[in-house]
This record gives sequence, C-alpha cells and structure tokens, in this order.
Amino acid sequence: MENSKISGIPTILDTDIGTDIDDTWALVMLLNSPELDLKMVLSATGDTLHRAKISAKLLETAGRTDVAVGIGVETPQGPEFKRQAAWVDNYDLYQYPGKFYGDGVGAMISMIMAAKEPVTILCIAPATNIAEALKREPRIAGRCRFVGMHGSIRRGYNNNDTPAAEYNVKADIPAAKAVFEADWLDAVFTPLDTCGLVVLKDELYRRITASQAPLIKALLENYKIWAYGEEKDRSSVLFDTVAVHLAYSTGYLKMEEINVKVTDDGFTVIDPAGKRFNCAIDWTAMEAFEKDLVARLLA
Repeated sequence: MENSKISGIPTILDTDIGTDIDDTWALVMLLNSPELDLKMVLSATGDTLHRAKISAKLLETAGRTDVAVGIGVETPQGPEFKRQAAWVDNYDLYQYPGKFYGDGVGAMISMIMAAKEPVTILCIAPATNIAEALKREPRIAGRCRFVGMHGSIRRGYNNNDTPAAEYNVKADIPAAKAVFEADWLDAVFTPLDTCGLVVLKDELYRRITASQAPLIKALLENYKIWAYGEEKDRSSVLFDTVAVHLAYSTGYLKMEEINVKVTDDGFTVIDPAGKRFNCAIDWTAMEAFEKDLVARLLA
C-alpha cells in the first residue's frame, strides 16, 4: 500500500448487489479495508428489498452488524437480476440485529448532514439513489466525496478500443447526469478503462478458494449460485473492487483530471463544459493491485 491512503474514512456503500457478482466481492473487500469506516450499505435499483437481504446476511456473516442497512429506491427490473436469490431465500431482513432503514436514501441524507467530517459516497451501482438524495437535499454534494464505478472513456468492455455505454450509467441516464453535474467536494471514478480488466486467476484465485474463513466461504457460495452451479477456476471481472480501492488510495493507477459529461445515450465523454473528475484512466501496477486485493479478502 502507498502513502495516499487515509485512515478511518466514513463511507456509505451504494450497491446493486445481487446482479453482477462483483458487488459481493467488493463488499467483502470493503469490510476488510480498515482505511474505510463503513456506516451503511444502501441497496440500489430493481428489487431493493431483495438486495438489502444479501447485504445484511453478508454483514451478519462478517460480524459487522454495526453497519446499517438501507433500502434504496425500487425500480422495475426482471427476475434475471436476482441470480443470488437462493442464498437469502430463508433470510428475514427484519430480524437484522443492526440498524435498518426502510427509507435508505433519507437515512443517507441524515448521516451526511449530521457528520462532523466529509462522508465518502461509494457508488457501485446505477446512480438512482444518489440522484434522489441530491434532489431531496442538494447540499449533500458539498459535504461528500463521490467515488464511483461508472462510464467508459477511451476503452470499453473486454478492453475494446471503442468506448461503451457502461451499464451503471446506461441503466439510469438521468441519474448519472445528475451525479456527474453535481458540485461534489471531491469526485473520483473508475471507468471500464481500468476496472474492466481485473480478474483473479491461477495462484491468486486458488488462495481464495482454499480459505475457510466464513466470509470467503459465503462469497464463494454466492459466486457458485450466481454462476448457475458451475465451478470456476477464476473470478469474473471484478469491476467494483477498483472503486473500493479508490475510496482510500490512488495507488497502482494512473489518474487523470478530466471534465466529463453524460450524453443522452449513456456515454461518458470528455467535454470542457463538464464537471471536473479525477479519473482512473490506466493501470501502473495492476498485478500489484490484484495481490493486494487477495490479501485484503483473506485478512
């Protein structure tokens, strides 16, 4: 780890956990990152009650019921987005031992406005909840650092040299516009250019599968369910872990200050009229990041 990390950053995670498995990996990483003081996990988009159940069960498994769980704004979404449902079929969210908020967006606003220091909003989902929070209380932007997994600047999915309309942006374009137009205290994000390349394989992945830690076993149970029972010899693409890293450090990454706008068709483009963001545009040491990620997961 390098010197840019900061200790004890109050953090709210906004996640659409339960769709792509990378959110589950990211939450485990976050729980094992002492630089971040996780205050709440807020479920985003689709069946947000279902997503909150996954977060709450993982928090219980980790012994971290000091972390609040909030239900975010529900949006229409098909059953194909509930691929981890079997893991929480019998889990009663309303018996979660920690704090639980039916209006997670309202709880997030209250936390931010009451905080004595800036809060980091770590958004690894379509920005529906964040846009709603900005609508209800625009002042939160000036009290927050925004860290996101969003967009595509020079490279797209699968390291394609053509930028893409990335899912977290395209899934709710008006919300993405609201977030990328807000006057954040500070703003940083990882686009597909960097986060779309992270896959654990070979010895690094074998170290994960050999672990008997309850939280890792829960992670792998979810991964197998998500993969429809198929045994994997590597991780899927772990997009969201890069955003977790950016919440406490810019190490391993080439950062670039750019002005960004969201287009009507869901692309993130460099535009002088856009707001200034610190963008993780390339890797300087991706293998070192992957080793650090495994060390955190196994901590």
